Amino acid sequence: MERDESVFMVGQDIAGGIFPHTMGLVEQFGTDRIVDTPLAEVGMYGTAFGAAMEGFKPIVDFMFAGFFLNAASPILAQTAQFRFIHGSQMSLPMVITGACGSGMRLGNEHAMLVHNMIAQVPGIKVCMPSTPYDAKGLMISAIRDPNPVAFIWHLGTMMDRGPVPEEAYEVPLGVAEVKREGSDITLVANGIQYKNAVEVADKLEGDISVEIIDPRSVSPLDIDTILKSVDKTGRLVIVDESWDSRSTASQIAAQVVDVGFDMLDAPIRRVCIPDIPLPGGHMEPYVAPNPDAIEAAVRDVCQ
Repeated sequence: MERDESVFMVGQDIAGGIFPHTMGLVEQFGTDRIVDTPLAEVGMYGTAFGAAMEGFKPIVDFMFAGFFLNAASPILAQTAQFRFIHGSQMSLPMVITGACGSGMRLGNEHAMLVHNMIAQVPGIKVCMPSTPYDAKGLMISAIRDPNPVAFIWHLGTMMDRGPVPEEAYEVPLGVAEVKREGSDITLVANGIQYKNAVEVADKLEGDISVEIIDPRSVSPLDIDTILKSVDKTGRLVIVDESWDSRSTASQIAAQVVDVGFDMLDAPIRRVCIPDIPLPGGHMEPYVAPNPDAIEAAVRDVCQ
């Protein structure tokens, strides 16, 4: 925002509200560029959409990403197809953001993850950071991208701390990263599930060598990095905090089987949410992926 005056934020509770990522911004940039809105998702999104058409670079913050569904029609039917229907002659630079995910014992509509829903419609890039370093780099890339990007936070990672350079830098959208080298099995995970994957890999060290890949972007998906790892390990477990049959995990599994079936020494396992509504509150731990479920899947595939 210091670098580019066309960047501004519009959304719910961004002037000093529930989450820490906008703290202090209204004091620095004023209410013309930190526009706190009522609970009116279609209205605030329309503000961002119109501003992007006029050359601004809005960041529209739904606070809880599940409430993007209240503005799903302009997001999925209009924003996603904007560049295509204009013959690639017009761009729509905007970032759609919000937090979601299990672990905070909130209401189910606050917790439900939407990264896979948005990724089903071509035209919007979708990313989810797992580390503070990636969060900054992906957000800068999203803001500088000339077309819409959905930047989804997992609630379980927003208070994480880690090394982050002061200077500006970009983490490229659509590029996965091998976060941990291993030789026995490939484990793909992002968001809070990346932290769970690290916990499992640490526990199994000396018994099973786990290679961890963080996709970072859900769309576009860097399947080549995953295939290269599977070619080395011969085994694959995918952890995705989403519904099993509608998940990025299912997409990854399908693409690996299509292209790299001969690389596999064992069936692929997916660790996801069962195909039921995600319950809020104290029921979340019974359905969301967790370290025990991930470890069981890894051991099963390696046997």
